[in-house]
Formats: sequence, C-alpha cells, structure tokens
Amino acid sequence: MGLSPRSLPDFPWDSLAPYRARAAAHPDGLVDLSVGTPVDPTPAVIREALAAAANAPGYPTTHGTLALREAVAAWFARRRHAPGVDPAAVLPTVGSKELVATLPAYLGLGTGDIVVHPSAAYPTYDVGARLAGATPLASDDVDDWRGNPAVRLVWVNSPSNPTGAVASAEWLAEVVGAAREIGALVASDECYAELSWSDGDVPSILDPRVCGDSHAGVLAVYSLSKQSNLAGYRAAFVAGDPAVVGPLLEARKHAGMIVPAPVQAAMTVALGDDAHVAAQKERYRARRESLLPAVRAAGFRVDGSDAGLYLWASRDEDCWDTLDFLAGRGILAAPGAFYGEAARRHVRIALTAGDAEVSAASSRLAKGL
Repeated sequence: MGLSPRSLPDFPWDSLAPYRARAAAHPDGLVDLSVGTPVDPTPAVIREALAAAANAPGYPTTHGTLALREAVAAWFARRRHAPGVDPAAVLPTVGSKELVATLPAYLGLGTGDIVVHPSAAYPTYDVGARLAGATPLASDDVDDWRGNPAVRLVWVNSPSNPTGAVASAEWLAEVVGAAREIGALVASDECYAELSWSDGDVPSILDPRVCGDSHAGVLAVYSLSKQSNLAGYRAAFVAGDPAVVGPLLEARKHAGMIVPAPVQAAMTVALGDDAHVAAQKERYRARRESLLPAVRAAGFRVDGSDAGLYLWASRDEDCWDTLDFLAGRGILAAPGAFYGEAARRHVRIALTAGDAEVSAASSRLAKGL
C-alpha cells in the first residue's frame, strides 16, 4: 500500500504557466517576483570557508560538528535573545523544507493526530501532516484547539511566509502554554527573523519571554538561505527541546539525512559573521523602498509585510484576477491561493529580484495607472 497522489495537493507552481507566458510576452520582458529565491552572490567569506573544507573524503556526522552547534547556540544568544541553547540539542538539516515536510512522520504522528498550522501558510506544513497520515488544521486562534488532546504538533511561522506578519512574544507564549497543557510540540519556523522592517523585535520560540526557563516542548527551525544567500547550500538547523532533538537525531542517522561537511563548515562561519547579513538586509531594504510605494500607487493595499522578503498585497479581488492584472504589465507574482483559503484575495510580491528588475517593475506599475 503506497502513498496516493490524491492525498496531496497539486504542486501549486505549475498553475502559474499561463500567467508566466502572458507576462513574458510584455515588450520589455518578464519580471519574476513570484519565487523567494535569493539572486545576490553568496558572500565571499562563506565561499572561502566552503572551499577550505572541500577536502572531505569521510562521512560527516549527522549531528553536525561541535563547532557548528556551538555557533548556532551563540547566534541564538547574540541575535535572537535566546540564551541557554544546548549545543547538544542542535541539529543541522538539509534546508528547512525537508524538516517541515517530515517532522510529523519523524514524531510518529498518524491517523487521528492533528497538526495545526497558520491559516495563510507555506503549503508544506499541510503536506507534511498529510504525508504522515495526520490531519492538518489551519487556524490562527489558539481557542480552536486549546485542550484538544488530538493536537500533537503546532506550527507557528514568524515572520510569516507569505504575510510578513510578526507574532508577539505574548501570543507565542500563549501558544506554548496551551500546547504544553495537552502535551503537544510547538515547532516555530523562523527563517525570516533577521529581515525585520520595523523597530520591533522578532521573538524566537526559544526566547525566555516565550518559553520561560525551559525549552521543553518547543523547537525553532531556521535556514541560512535568506539571510546569507545560501539556498543552494541547503543549510539549516533545528534547535530546542533535547528530548525531541535526541530521537530526531537517531532517526535521521538511519535515514542518512546528513548536511555535507563543507556546508557545515560554511554554516559555522556564516553564523559568526553579522556583517554580511546586515549588508544583504540593506539590499533588500532598498528594493522594498522602491517597490512598496509603486505597489500602493497602483491601487494595492499592503497588509502585514513587517518583515521578510515579500509584500502581501491586495486589490480586494480574487488573486487570479490580480495575477492577470500584473501579468499584463510583465510582472509575475504568487497567488494567495497557494497559501490557503484565507489568502485568496492577496498576492505575494517578492523582493528577491535584482535591482534592475525591481526598478522595472516599479516603473511598469506607475506607467500602468
């Protein structure tokens, strides 16, 4: 008995083909603002670390080097106001998406178990629950699942993909408290945390304001793809409750889920260097400051978008109509329908394009008025 494709949603990006074709027919060509893939160079300090570790004839450790795990713990203390992360409770992953997709299965979830995820969300939270045979529940209201013992895993995502909203420490603490009451695990996807556009902070699930003096029942998931332009390296990690990370490590040893040794070395250097992160953030800030007023001037309302690499925009119409509007100007965005029923009247406009492309999109939106 195998996995039925009918149990999974269609891969959403395939449905963009006609809009891509229309946008590409624009006289000045396509500006693709649909996918959040970095386009700027990987910083030299990281490439040099990768090259220096390139002679790696032996198998790397699944747990990661002690240097890497200590670098993760130090980064949480320095950048995320989360001291006390145990290096033994840190585990590198092959990007963060594979962990999101497989965590419910690794936890042994299945029929009758519920996995909660945000109502407007990266679709892999839903897919991961389905792959394990569990039931996904899209909800932003803790009262929807509070006290329900069938809830075994709660995903939170702050800053949000796609909305760019940032959860407060108070709300995250409420989630953790409600989950602990029923013995559920809270997993927090925090991949955009270094890209805040407001003066407020971006609390981690491992922040003492959120979880108290214990990491019991909480995991933070993080990727270096966005802050360090390392999407091609598949460089990420999970950290938190030692009682969860330990069995997860053992399972991943059996599955052969290992981050390559040169990538581990590059991650160690990347986590210790804040300068390249600040420089990349300023590149994205400049693109955001170019695109945001143009999007608003073109009649869009921009919601959330306080952090991350996207503008969460709406013309108060079905997202596919908005996509058609943008395609007529040679611009491709991601429809909110990709992120759940609650998102159908928005589109996600990415900042992950070169300066010339972002400038072109801004000009086309202005000319189209």
